[in-house]
Amino acid sequence: MFVDKVKIYVKGGDGGNGQVSFRREKYVPDGGPAGGDGGRGASVVFEVEEGLRTLMDFRYKRHFKAPRGEHGRPKNQHGKNSEDMIVKVPPGTTVVDDETGQVIADLTEHGQRAVIAKGGRGGRGNTRFATPVNPAPEIAENGEPGQERDVILELKVLADVGLVGFPSVGKSTLLSVVSAAKPKIADYHFTTITPNLGVVETEDNRSFVMADLPGLIEGAHEGVGLGHQFLRHIERTRVIVHVIDMSALEGRDPYEDYLLINDELKQYNMRLLERPQVIVANKMDMPESEANLEAFKEKFEDDYPIFPISAITKQGLRDLLLTIANKIEETPEFPLHEETDDSTRVIYRHEKEEKPFVITRDDDGTFVLSGAGLEKLFKMTDFSHDESIRRFARQMRGMGIDDALRERGAKDGDLVRIMKFEFEFID
Repeated sequence: MFVDKVKIYVKGGDGGNGQVSFRREKYVPDGGPAGGDGGRGASVVFEVEEGLRTLMDFRYKRHFKAPRGEHGRPKNQHGKNSEDMIVKVPPGTTVVDDETGQVIADLTEHGQRAVIAKGGRGGRGNTRFATPVNPAPEIAENGEPGQERDVILELKVLADVGLVGFPSVGKSTLLSVVSAAKPKIADYHFTTITPNLGVVETEDNRSFVMADLPGLIEGAHEGVGLGHQFLRHIERTRVIVHVIDMSALEGRDPYEDYLLINDELKQYNMRLLERPQVIVANKMDMPESEANLEAFKEKFEDDYPIFPISAITKQGLRDLLLTIANKIEETPEFPLHEETDDSTRVIYRHEKEEKPFVITRDDDGTFVLSGAGLEKLFKMTDFSHDESIRRFARQMRGMGIDDALRERGAKDGDLVRIMKFEFEFID
């Protein structure tokens, strides 16, 4: 089975918690704080593995949770940072954030890496909070939560050459003849439902990867037939080999077929027509083919080479393969997503400022506080020490939460809930 699109969940490791401890040695009076920081949580990193061809592994494992950092220790010992979690993906994988639709990474080369979910930093130990006013603080932070997100992985076949054309024009037969690939071949439409790859070698020892892509039909750019499933794969090919059935056995006009397919490519992505095309007039061993080819050439206005071949009798294949190999050498790779050098270029996007907190009210009258900023602060607070609790209360006051609760009608003794925890509001 060829799996080319899958949704998975990734989560970076939480940072380790900071430690509250004090130096206690026999001849050292007033030893002071000695709590170490927590270690950094592991990030989830995708790495391209050349040997992989499909996203099949992600069908069975869809959750990737990286390990957290080690907690801080006494004697100012820093917790150990966790090693990143490496997830192998096939070349040609595009990673898209499910919520925003933004492309996180476009992974094409062997060994290429991208951080998909960042690990959280370690929490600070009480040594970090010592001040002249408070030289022995009982405050430590919990580790920062790791980033978590749902991502969609899309695999776009990495082939130098893509065979396009209506169903049953002989694409699979051509691939099976020029390479060692064994695609399923039958005389009904949509025999090929998933792309087949084959390595083709020319007589002058040049080689390239050819993909027999699922048959196109009119309306494919809107998802009709195999639609986007097909067009996604052609985006990466350098040369388009357009296979046309010159026998017109199914009652279709070869020139009309040619125009329709090119129109589908244009409707899907204008840049697809920038790629060089080679026209293959297939099934030339059939009786009507010669006459149909002459009629085709009369109407043909584009500047693409036309090769009359017969995939069955192997007539005309030598010149076709040499021309394709030449075209590949002349054609640079087409980047899918415009890449920019982040170190020299800054992109400004208008982003709606996220409120640090939101107040709602439950049916039982409890005030519910939520919001990414507040929840992160809450998770990083160590509630086992009174000083940490007082610090959290000061931070909430600084965010304006106390005043906002009073405006919503909160009175002394009312319940306030943050996540699964409840507190009393004290005015």
